[in-house]
Amino acid sequence: MSAKNDNRIVMTLDAGGTNFRFAAMRGHKPVTETVALPSNGDNLDRCLANIVEGFTRVKKQCPKPPVAISFAFPGPADYPNGIIGDLGNLPGFRGGVALGPMLEEKFGIPVFLNNDGDLFVYGEAIAGFLPHVNGLLKKARSPKRYHNLFGVTLGTGFGGGIVRNGELFMGDNSMAGEVWLLRNKLRPRMNAEEGASIRAVRRVYAEKAGLPFDQAPEPKVIYNIGQGKAAGDKAAALEAYRQLGEVVGDALGNALTLVDGLAVVGGGLSGAAPLFLPALTAELNGTYTGPEGNQFHRLGSRAFNLEDPAQLKKFLAGETRVITVPGSRRKVKHDPLPRIGVGVSRLGTSEAVAVGACAFALRKLDQT
Repeated sequence: MSAKNDNRIVMTLDAGGTNFRFAAMRGHKPVTETVALPSNGDNLDRCLANIVEGFTRVKKQCPKPPVAISFAFPGPADYPNGIIGDLGNLPGFRGGVALGPMLEEKFGIPVFLNNDGDLFVYGEAIAGFLPHVNGLLKKARSPKRYHNLFGVTLGTGFGGGIVRNGELFMGDNSMAGEVWLLRNKLRPRMNAEEGASIRAVRRVYAEKAGLPFDQAPEPKVIYNIGQGKAAGDKAAALEAYRQLGEVVGDALGNALTLVDGLAVVGGGLSGAAPLFLPALTAELNGTYTGPEGNQFHRLGSRAFNLEDPAQLKKFLAGETRVITVPGSRRKVKHDPLPRIGVGVSRLGTSEAVAVGACAFALRKLDQT
C-alpha cells in the first residue's frame, strides 16, 4: 500500500528555533489543526514540556489513535536512537537529550526523528518532484524514468538529502547529504553554506551595492529589486543570486556525480529560482581543464533546468530512437542521452517534510 492511501495516522512536528508546530498526517494530508507553541529553546524543561503538550493536544484531535510520532529535528543528533546533541538554535539541548525515548514512554507509540533536509527530499521523492517528472516523461512517451533524488534546502542554512530507489539514505552516522559542509567554490576557505543561504545573498548584495551588511534588505526584497519590481541596485541583486546559483550548482555537481539522479530545490530562497537556476544549471554543465589544456564536462550527464519550458521540452524528448535487436526482427526503444534535471519543490518545503515524516514512519513500522 502506498503512503498516500494508508489509513494510519502519524503525528508530526515542524521544529523551528522560535516556534514548534504540531499536526497529524494521514496519507499525504493533515487530519488535525496545527498546534503552535513556543520552542523555549534556551530552557530544556520548558522546551520538553511544550513538545509533550503539543503532541497531547494534537492526539486529542485525531479521528483515531495515531500509530507513531515522526518529525524533523535539528542536528547534530543520533537520529536512529532519537538522541539530540548540542544545538545552536536550541541551546537548552546540551550533552545529549534522549527525546525519542522520552516521547515513546509518554505516548506509548514508536517515535522516529530525522533531519529536515532528509525528510524534505523523501517527501519530494514520494509525492512531489520525482513522480511529477516521471509523470511528464510517461506523458511524453519517453522510456526514461528516474529512481534517485538529491535535494537541497536554501534558507537560514543549506541542507540536503538523498533518496535512492525509494529508500532514504542516512549514512552510518546520520550525516549523509550534509551538503553545507562542501567547499564554497567562490570562497574556497569557507564552506558552501556561506555562499548558499539567506546571509550569503544579503552579504553579496551589500558588497556590490556598497552597503553595510546590516543595511542589506531581506532576500525577497533583493529578488524584487532584481526583477525590477522594487527600488534598489538591480545589478547587485542579480549578482547576489547569480553567485548563489554558482555555489549551489558547484555543490550539486559534486553530489550528483555520486548520486546520478534528479535534483530538487526547496527552502525559503527557492522562490527566487528564476534568478539563480540559470547560473546553477550552467555550473552543472561546466567544464574541467586537463593538464594538456583539453576541456571535458564536469558531469557525465547533461543537466537541464526543468523550470525553463524550452529546456524541459528537450529533457522530455531526449534522443529516443528505435533500434533492432541483432539477429532478430524485434525492435526496442533506446534513449542514449544521459541527462539529469533540476527543478523546484512541487509540494512546498514544510508539506514535503510532513509527507516525508509520515511515510518514513509507516515504512519503518511495516519493516518491523
